[in-house]
Amino acid sequence: MTYQDEIRHAAAAIEGKPGWQAISAESVARMRVQNRFQSGLDIARYTAAIMRRDMAAYDADPGQYTQSLGCWHGFIGQQKLISIKKHFGTTDKRYLYLSGWMVAALRSEFGPLPDQSMHEKTSVSALIEELYTFLRQADARELGGLFRDLDAARAAGDAVKAKSIEHQIDAFQTHVVPIVADIDAGFGNAEATYLLAKKMIEAGACALQIENQVSDEKQCGHQDGKVTVPHEDFLAKIRAIRYAFLELGVEDGIIVARTDSLGAGLTKQIAYSRTPGDIADQYNSFLDCEEIDVTQVGNGDVVISRDGKLLRPKRLPSNLFQFRAGSGEDRCVLDCINSLQNGADLLWIETEKPHIGQIAGMVNRIRDVIPNAKLVYNNSPSFNWTLNFRQQVYDAMAQAGKDVSAYDRARLMSVDYDATELAQEADERIRTFQRDAAAQAGIFHHLITLPTYHTAALSTDNLAREYFGDQGMLGYVKNVQRAEIRQGIACVKHQNMSGSDIGDDHKEYFAGEAALKAGGAHNTMNQFAA
Repeated sequence: MTYQDEIRHAAAAIEGKPGWQAISAESVARMRVQNRFQSGLDIARYTAAIMRRDMAAYDADPGQYTQSLGCWHGFIGQQKLISIKKHFGTTDKRYLYLSGWMVAALRSEFGPLPDQSMHEKTSVSALIEELYTFLRQADARELGGLFRDLDAARAAGDAVKAKSIEHQIDAFQTHVVPIVADIDAGFGNAEATYLLAKKMIEAGACALQIENQVSDEKQCGHQDGKVTVPHEDFLAKIRAIRYAFLELGVEDGIIVARTDSLGAGLTKQIAYSRTPGDIADQYNSFLDCEEIDVTQVGNGDVVISRDGKLLRPKRLPSNLFQFRAGSGEDRCVLDCINSLQNGADLLWIETEKPHIGQIAGMVNRIRDVIPNAKLVYNNSPSFNWTLNFRQQVYDAMAQAGKDVSAYDRARLMSVDYDATELAQEADERIRTFQRDAAAQAGIFHHLITLPTYHTAALSTDNLAREYFGDQGMLGYVKNVQRAEIRQGIACVKHQNMSGSDIGDDHKEYFAGEAALKAGGAHNTMNQFAA
């Protein structure tokens, strides 16, 4: 519906209503345009369709991959999307990521927590709702600016400019983009997963990422001590999420099935197998077992019968069972195939390093069974990217017979190597990692889980060092405010960013000439007009 259509529609709603003479149809139309999404479910349906289109585009051309950054507050997500629109003119193929790690570390009422699903369940859905509140406010703010420009053009009698601005309003691209949201291991059993999934979807999430760890033993993907569950347990949670999507009418909802098997050497359960070779039997086949005879069965031992042999899985004092060393990649491949065959849409393989060859090796095996398999991949800050890629280049140089005697492989992070050919090649590989991994390793969506956690810490450290040191106020003015002004950072006008101008518009709608507006001549934000 065009802007003029909205005005006509509003006028029809007002016409003939006694006492409504002071209601402006155009003001109503503006408020409607500024508030396009009426609910989180509207957002979930809209963004799910975007992701489905993007997935199809990637299948046709791996160069059409997507990206996101993790955001721990609505304002951070808002500023990210404002920046994307400013620099690139479009939000196409740019999403938001909601990290369970950052919810635990930054949003829990218990205070900072490790990434072990100890935070309040509903803090996740609350952050989704907050992110979309800020993105919708970004829409209202930008459109409000266009409405003001439209009024100025009309007041100046410039019909051509006014029509041009109306076209901009009609073509306006929302800041609302898909969120890939972390539901951890479901925060309990399948019913708990279903209930939380509904909350997250109702808040606007179109894509939920769930991992195959034991819910009450959940660990961060880059820490030790991870414990996986049998496939049937995981599939029950995938089905629970699908039911939640379908119940709420988000039929295109996306399920991202994450496997932590590469770094998880333990399981809490021996899977229940009905027939030899079924999925449970395959899961159990990776257990680290010793062959015994019946006379060697001890008190409390658990034994498995396979191929006429009696096997005793190795059980730890924690009552957990151990997988065979070196079986991680095979388990990841089996996890991924089974998830895609049972309702998942995308995969997530948590790796210990950013190595395209390693990722591609697993993806190619998965694609032998499911040709259009594709990944969401964590470009994690838990990796030391500089050291990893310098070591990869070092190894490639050594394998090619090049002289690497000038380098100490263990010290390659050192600033001493920053200007070397090796370091420059490593940086180039980092720069093109997303593009290359999308083409070679089936990665549809690249995300960084915790980037804004680190940028907040870094920028705050820099400001504190200078402001409380010799630079004093110049530490803020030179490196923050002056930079904001010269880079065109919208929030330099923080009153405008917080909604002051939107509030003034509403005051005028509601009170007319009697409105007491904040944005007058004496508002100090006018100092930033130049």
